Amino acid sequence: MKKILKWGLGLGLVALLSASALLAHTVWFKPLKIEWFYERVFVGFALQSPELLSSLRILPSWLDFHSDKLDDASMARADALRTKLRDDLATLRSYDREALDAHGQLSYDVLDTFLGMQVDGDRFAFHNYPLNQLFGLQNGLPTFLATQHPISRERDARNYVARLRAVDRKFGQVMEGLAHREQLGILPPRFVVEKVLAEMQAFVAAPARENLLFTSFDEKLRALEEGGLAASRAEALRADAAEAIEQGVYPAYQRFIDYYAGLLPRVQHNHGVWALPDGEAFYAWSVRQQTTTDLSPEDIHAIGLAEVERIGAEMDAILRAQGLEEGSIGERVQQIAQRPDQLYPDTDAGRQQILDDFQTIIDEIDQGIGAAFNLRPAAGVRVERIPEFREQTAPGAYYNAPALDGSRPGIFYMNLRNVAEIARFGMRTLAYHEAIPGHHFQIAIQQELRGVPTFRRLLPFTAYAEGWALYSEQLAWEMGFQQDPLDNLGRLQAEMFRAVRLVVDTGLHQKRWTREQAIDYMLEMTGQPETDVVAEIERYLVMPAQALSYKVGMIAMLDARTRAQQTLGERFELREFHDVVLKSGSIPLTLLDREVDAWIASTLANAP
Repeated sequence: MKKILKWGLGLGLVALLSASALLAHTVWFKPLKIEWFYERVFVGFALQSPELLSSLRILPSWLDFHSDKLDDASMARADALRTKLRDDLATLRSYDREALDAHGQLSYDVLDTFLGMQVDGDRFAFHNYPLNQLFGLQNGLPTFLATQHPISRERDARNYVARLRAVDRKFGQVMEGLAHREQLGILPPRFVVEKVLAEMQAFVAAPARENLLFTSFDEKLRALEEGGLAASRAEALRADAAEAIEQGVYPAYQRFIDYYAGLLPRVQHNHGVWALPDGEAFYAWSVRQQTTTDLSPEDIHAIGLAEVERIGAEMDAILRAQGLEEGSIGERVQQIAQRPDQLYPDTDAGRQQILDDFQTIIDEIDQGIGAAFNLRPAAGVRVERIPEFREQTAPGAYYNAPALDGSRPGIFYMNLRNVAEIARFGMRTLAYHEAIPGHHFQIAIQQELRGVPTFRRLLPFTAYAEGWALYSEQLAWEMGFQQDPLDNLGRLQAEMFRAVRLVVDTGLHQKRWTREQAIDYMLEMTGQPETDVVAEIERYLVMPAQALSYKVGMIAMLDARTRAQQTLGERFELREFHDVVLKSGSIPLTLLDREVDAWIASTLANAP
């Protein structure tokens, strides 16, 4: 018996040592299987981003080693990440792609495209503006802490306070990067400095206990108190949070305020990236990265002009049928948008009604599109207001993905800064884009994919994601959800908006248009409220080429569908086409074309 036990212990030790050696080899050297390498790439990135881990909620609560930390934003960490990307790309390319099956080759090609594009962009690592009016650290971090940091127990609350105390360090790291950009001659447009300054000054003007960072924390603490947290403990946590805001967060913001105030006299123009060092090459790379195509800025500008003309003719027909024959497309659309029957009351009740009506639209289409989809996400979606402190510089709407652990649904955020910006005839199209069957369907389904590497469930390609959302607007119309002429006008206005983006983004960054020139063109052609148009043009100036992805992606998806319909004829099934598109997850447009062509070939080969 002792001998058997001895042999058993020995074999167990050998197995443990073998497993440890295999784990060490996988972590430090080329993994034996490419699937292990894929997971190593994802884990290696995720473990370096405490904020990403909190947002995704991919780890069990007992493995919470990250929720008291913020991401390292230092230049040294950025250098290390770029080195890791180069090393990961070299390791990926050391595997034999031809030995993989079709699914394996798709995963290989997706990661190869993503890593390759990042490595190609190494020299543009500092061609951005960390503090900007749209998605800068100064508004992004408070939003993350208020909406993404989970607080379901006292430990979570303590971690929240720890993160407040870490703000000073992170802001200091970003300041280092700002100084380096200044040395390189990379300074933001003047409007960025002006608007970010005003935003930050307003943020620190309120007493600590009236700041979003405190009020959102206080609301969650009240829920904990209802669940049994002692009032004395809750009050102590409130005091700690207020102190961290007053003594750590506010001084950190003040350093940014002082820096931008000193920078303001030195930035006189609202220029595109052509004005930056190596700016033309940076824009060309940005176009490739954002569209995942080889289209040049000139190609895209020409496509935009042609699409503006086509969509304008369709809008003109609807406007004339409404008795509006004089003025530009934009002027006539605005006449409808300002009619009393299109507006909500400028009250708290009116704003709540907007949110409620959006939810009704989403619930309605969710119940009525079964004929077009086999795949449906398990996660739900709800409509919420964009936090008020960032409304003035935020876009009109955006979508946040569900938590992977199911603790948070998808959220369609709506900007309610000005109810006059929200005309009823455009609401259906916006809801279809941001929620169902747009972003929520695509992103939630991608997150719920099984049998694919983790990176395939999370990696975004903007042209695919935004192309699908814009395609969804037309799909809803084709299925009868925008048959009222004004609802269809809203759809066409949204498509015109994306076509105009092709013109103004390339205009700003390639053709050296001024900010005002781009604003005037968009106003003339779209009929969007001026506040929306200004926010959009300023968005393009800090996110070069991102706005191109919508229409380029939509065109690619419609072209793929048309190709399938023409080739398959009666064998074409819309639900199956959508299966091919959605089951792939977010992928480059070139790879999407390949997947659709493979499905067409397979359908033909298996036809009776």
